[in-house]
Amino acid sequence: MSVNVNRSVADQFYRYKMPRLIAKVEGKGNGIKTVIVNMTDVAKALSRPPTYPTKFFGCELGAQTQFDAKNDRFIVNGSHEANKLQDMLDVFIRKFVLCPECDNPETDLHINPKKQTIGNSCKACGYRGMLDTRHKLCTFILKNPPENEPGSVEKKKEKKNRKKDKENGSGSVEAGNHNDMDAPDAMNGEDDEDWAEETTEEAQRRRMEEISSHAKNLTLSEDLEKTLEERVNIFYNFVKQKREDCAVDAADKEILVEAERLDVTAMGPLILSELLFDENIRDQIKKYKRHFLRFCVNNKKAQKYLLGGFECLVKLHQAQLLPRVPVVLKDLYDADLVEEDVILSWAEKVSKKYVSKELAKEIHARASPFIRWLKEAEEESEEDSEVEEEEDDENVEVVYDSSARELKVETVKPNKPDEEEDDFDIDAI
Repeated sequence: MSVNVNRSVADQFYRYKMPRLIAKVEGKGNGIKTVIVNMTDVAKALSRPPTYPTKFFGCELGAQTQFDAKNDRFIVNGSHEANKLQDMLDVFIRKFVLCPECDNPETDLHINPKKQTIGNSCKACGYRGMLDTRHKLCTFILKNPPENEPGSVEKKKEKKNRKKDKENGSGSVEAGNHNDMDAPDAMNGEDDEDWAEETTEEAQRRRMEEISSHAKNLTLSEDLEKTLEERVNIFYNFVKQKREDCAVDAADKEILVEAERLDVTAMGPLILSELLFDENIRDQIKKYKRHFLRFCVNNKKAQKYLLGGFECLVKLHQAQLLPRVPVVLKDLYDADLVEEDVILSWAEKVSKKYVSKELAKEIHARASPFIRWLKEAEEESEEDSEVEEEEDDENVEVVYDSSARELKVETVKPNKPDEEEDDFDIDAI
């Protein structure tokens, strides 16, 4: 079975496909290991050596890895589920395969061992830049450059020939001959890309971009050494500037990249809530849904920060938002920005982390109709099939329509008057 290389793209006609990872657990006890059965095929689809994603798994899991290319065995120590590795592969693809400019996987890596840099070029859009080399995998890549790197075979042959010429004495520099003296990199066999020797305006522009990217990477490293508060402030100012420049609507990807760069991804929704939401939050949830989804999908910590951001917003606009707490929570839930278990967990404990204890209690009290609906909907969804069979039975107490997300009390059992309650429609709040 094949999946999209960029699994955030739902288009079934997306041209870039890869096989789904197949993992097989072998051994017992301390000798247990996970063999990635089709790693070679997956890596081929990504145009990367199979050792790269395997080593990436090892770095992320803190596990040792083993490579046996001849027998097509790529191993990660320990027991790991295929789905977990597949999700981890998505992170590898985003960091080391997809073009940061156009999101296409038609990229090549260019290794410069002397400068300890990893270049990245895209054949689809022409992007050229430098990878952030902070990840542990980059050390492995620098020591094990891709064999299919453009020109690598020719460079190795050229270096070998130069070494042979030097041994034969034909490569010595004659007195007064400055041609070779002016090109020490060429004598040492360093990597020189063809475009770097061009003198056209376009080539100069590309070179300046690469220099700027390299300088930017140095700045990035300095930013990571700052405190969490300083990094959050940098991210806040970044998003604020986008908003002031009226560029925030189309900057969802840039905003996520900046948050990842500063290592404040989980806190992203808290900052975005402050800058993108006001008393008109219901309309703004629809407008900026894509921005928040990039942070909140499969990230419960980010979802908790989003609820914290909502509490802060209620504090600023109490008159308008306090009565609307349950319906706004439902909007966040319907937009898939906050999962059910995160909301229920939030409802269990009143916290003064974002607002005063009194206001937090009031917010939770206002949210109780939605929380009650959510709990009862969960219970009823588990018995959905039974409810459908008993729809005509007068003793049926509750009917839950999961598609409409409505909870209605149609009939009350006469022998259980204590369970009686009024008709309640969460959408009518």
